Amino acid sequence: MIEARNLTYMYRSPGVAPVTALDRLNFEIRRGQSVGIMGPTGSGKSTLIQNLNGLLRPTGGSLTVDGIRIETASKKQMSVLRSRVGIVFQFPEQQLFEATVFADVAFGPRNLRLAAAEVEKRVARALEAVGLPGEQFARRSPLALSGGQKRRVAIAGVLAMQPQLLILDEPTAGLDPGGRRRFLQMVRALRQEQPGLTILMVTHRAEELAGWVDRVLVLHEGRLLMAGSEHEVFTRTDELTAIGLQPPVSAVVFNRLRQFGWELNSEALQPEEAAKLIAGCWHKRMEEKAKCCGT
Repeated sequence: MIEARNLTYMYRSPGVAPVTALDRLNFEIRRGQSVGIMGPTGSGKSTLIQNLNGLLRPTGGSLTVDGIRIETASKKQMSVLRSRVGIVFQFPEQQLFEATVFADVAFGPRNLRLAAAEVEKRVARALEAVGLPGEQFARRSPLALSGGQKRRVAIAGVLAMQPQLLILDEPTAGLDPGGRRRFLQMVRALRQEQPGLTILMVTHRAEELAGWVDRVLVLHEGRLLMAGSEHEVFTRTDELTAIGLQPPVSAVVFNRLRQFGWELNSEALQPEEAAKLIAGCWHKRMEEKAKCCGT
């Protein structure tokens, strides 16, 4: 669905030297994949997602999204593209403005001049997808909801447009640990319920991607530093730490235990799974020690 070839973007201002925000990126993302995009502040994450829906256009190389070349797309093509790409920026709840949850989620579909029945159907499906059943939330004021619920309403508004690509930009920013956990559970459920939906999640928290994404892209100073499965990327703990990113705790623990001779041949990035593997390895070591000592 997405193909970048030497993708480059430079910010230019009169009288100021150009600043390279994206430097010759090469990657592909297939339809239906869930991909995490990580990087420290200033790595180019925000510039990349703005290129993906044409808010910015590449200044070098090429970027193709769902068959549309961003750098050469016509106005009509860009309109089509933006109907297929839904972006949820940081703190989307600040953009809620209607009197009810239903009206906020229905805003986009109504602008498409869809029939009232189709609008109602889309709103109901979108609210159900984000865990806010319409019969409980549709008539409530968005202002009366919690921060995490407001964020879900904002995402429902994007889903009601039926995008083929959903981009979440630091979606858990500002949420407390409980709100973060519930939000991530919703995203994982959304992935299972809509397998054809391509999801890109931008974050600097590796823990938020562990256990559910197909691939991880790591940006650093505008370059693509790493690309691969979550196991291929998150086990490179020293490299991630060196650029200011915190690897999943389980990956750090596994690497440390291996240094002490523990035979952990598989990876587990979710805490519960990691705990089971570590416990199993510990019991095996105790059994071997007992046999060795003749007890």
